[in-house]
Amino acid sequence: MENQVHQNTEERLERLSDAIESGSLAQLQSMVNAMHPGEIAHLLEASPPARRRFLWKLIEPENEGETLIELGEKARESLVGEMESDDLVDAVKDLDVDDITDLIQSLPDSLTKQTLAGLSRQQRKRVEAALVYDEDTAGGMMDTSVLTTRPDVTVDVVLRYLRIQNELPPHSDSLIIIDKNDNYLGVVSLSDLLTSQPDVVIKDIINKDFPAIPADMPSREVASLFEDRDLITAPVIDNNGKLLGRITIDDVVDVIRDDTEHSMMGMAGLHEEEDLFAPVLTSVKRRALWLGTNLLTAFLAAWVIKQFTETLEAAIALAVLMSIVPSMGGIAGSQTLTLVIRGLALGQIVKSNTKSLLTKELLLGFINGIIWAVVVFSISVFIFHDTGIGIVMAIAMLINLLLAPLAGVLLPILLRKLNIDPALAGSVLLTTVTDIVGYMAVLGLAALLLPYIRAIML
Repeated sequence: MENQVHQNTEERLERLSDAIESGSLAQLQSMVNAMHPGEIAHLLEASPPARRRFLWKLIEPENEGETLIELGEKARESLVGEMESDDLVDAVKDLDVDDITDLIQSLPDSLTKQTLAGLSRQQRKRVEAALVYDEDTAGGMMDTSVLTTRPDVTVDVVLRYLRIQNELPPHSDSLIIIDKNDNYLGVVSLSDLLTSQPDVVIKDIINKDFPAIPADMPSREVASLFEDRDLITAPVIDNNGKLLGRITIDDVVDVIRDDTEHSMMGMAGLHEEEDLFAPVLTSVKRRALWLGTNLLTAFLAAWVIKQFTETLEAAIALAVLMSIVPSMGGIAGSQTLTLVIRGLALGQIVKSNTKSLLTKELLLGFINGIIWAVVVFSISVFIFHDTGIGIVMAIAMLINLLLAPLAGVLLPILLRKLNIDPALAGSVLLTTVTDIVGYMAVLGLAALLLPYIRAIML
């Protein structure tokens, strides 16, 4: 399925290129606007800046808002920056309140004020209510357009109320029940409404155990709740239990996708909203920090090696073999680091189970250390016919494969406590630790043990 999607995107890009080269603007405009806004956004992000701006001008006004919402932040900024404020208002005014809120939060202050001013009074009131909350909380994710009813009315009354609505809010699977003071009481599913007798009172079929989400709950916890409970929608309440809005599954999918991209890009020191076709100088600035950090750690490892120049001169085989130990440690540590970062993101790692996790990873590292120590000893002796080198490499391998999971567990937990993103800084620090300890283990053990081992062997 994924390969089919990629193939379709490639085919569309090729057809668009052919249409641009042939000068057939009518065909090109028809092709673009026939796509779903998500597909249009995907094509825009896959286009260089000049072509992106050209394609954007071909998009019909009714498709602009939905397309902007689907775009990554950096790609969106490049297009919004060239739009007139009136055009931007026209593009977003028909969007859902939660989508308008998400878009406004990414705009410059000047455009934010102009966009808010261009909305209807009701829209502006709802958007401003959502803007009170951080975008990475339930309040920042919620849509204030909700279906509500009181507990003392009958099913027949509610069904007649629903029939007079022009349309139901997207992803509506239930009605939220509130009292006269807007306090949340529970929900009634639409399926229960349709299958209940008309004279049944709502309070008799209400689900009082349906979870309501506090407005200040972090978005990651919201996503975990939706995943654990298989939710489609969920009400959002304030600290006093009053209903504020609801969160829908499409917003949760966006959170999950953003978290995945954040972890993947963070491992390379990049932001999840990195534009594939960002200006060269902009990309250079963003990547320079982590390239410089890596260079510093490389020089630190080189300094460690320099301290053992005499040892290397006495055992040239070490110069050939010593990179194996930090390399194996880096791989082992990265495996643990990835699992721990994922566990932290999902809320699976807490204070009470950290010790158990650490014990398990150390045991795993010890077993792997023994296995690969035997392998590296055998290969080293076979190639260089030097038992001393084999022993040094084996012990160093065991040490580093024990340290790697230890660092893989403790580093992200420590970084989280320091309010530093583990996905962004964890891999750099882990590589530093495994490289330095790996080289020190090989060269330090060689300096200490090789003379005695060779003396014994003689």
